[in-house]
Amino acid sequence: MLPAMCRFALYLGPPIRLSALVTEPSNSIIHQSYDAKEREEPLNGDGFGVAWYAPELREAPAVFKSVTPAWNDVNLLNLAPVTVSRCLLAHVRAATPGLGVTQLNCHPFVRGRLAFMHNGAIAGFRDLRRRLQQGLSDREFAAIQGSTDSEHILALIADAYDRATDAATELERMATAVEASIREVEHLRASAGIEAPSFLNLALTDGVRAVVTRYVSPGAGVPPHSLYSARGRLVIEEGEGRLIDHEEEEPAVLIASEPLGPRRRWEAVPFNNMVLVDGDGTTTLRPLVDEAS
Repeated sequence: MLPAMCRFALYLGPPIRLSALVTEPSNSIIHQSYDAKEREEPLNGDGFGVAWYAPELREAPAVFKSVTPAWNDVNLLNLAPVTVSRCLLAHVRAATPGLGVTQLNCHPFVRGRLAFMHNGAIAGFRDLRRRLQQGLSDREFAAIQGSTDSEHILALIADAYDRATDAATELERMATAVEASIREVEHLRASAGIEAPSFLNLALTDGVRAVVTRYVSPGAGVPPHSLYSARGRLVIEEGEGRLIDHEEEEPAVLIASEPLGPRRRWEAVPFNNMVLVDGDGTTTLRPLVDEAS
């Protein structure tokens, strides 16, 4: 079974419109839904989802999902230009074979104030699913509504997040939870004798800070799925998908499966690393190989 190769984008920074990710750039998320550049199969038409934070109204993010292809959803096209936030997520799905195309399986997934997206697959998920569920808290087991490996990873993360109350900062708490979940997935894979690699490009945010991974099981012999970041005092130039300097703007960070436009200012995230994005726009790279192998 080939791993799903969805596409996603995450933005943290000064308020921008959702359309700055979804429709306006030359390689927008909608464009990646039918013509992705960095995967053999360019289609990601098994549904989509967007999420955005409005902290003045509530702590949890708003989410809009559909099983229709992103390029053909009139509601998304109407919503995107009038939705403004400091934290935006967008995801287009290519379903792993055997996992249903339903709204419940569309990303992003939400647990309280945490929002989560995944690009990739847990190797041998069908064989590991029951073992994975046995390690979950009753709350997280009951919270899973769909059938994806992605939502199960979020359940692991949510439980690990609850345990990491002694972390020095909120960002470290999120990072600890993500790392622990990758270790658990890899432990289950190894204990079941599954040789195929897991692909775990994960994005977790609380609307202020974020943790994003680019990861494939060690020894896979293939690179992880593509992931890029752009950071600094940046805004998106409407209609072009370019990132331009604005010294008066707050720092902003964009992390996406593919650059949203011309590659200037976009950098590939190194293999098997985690990007930590703090509330002030500071980004830090942290290796994942040693911790997860």
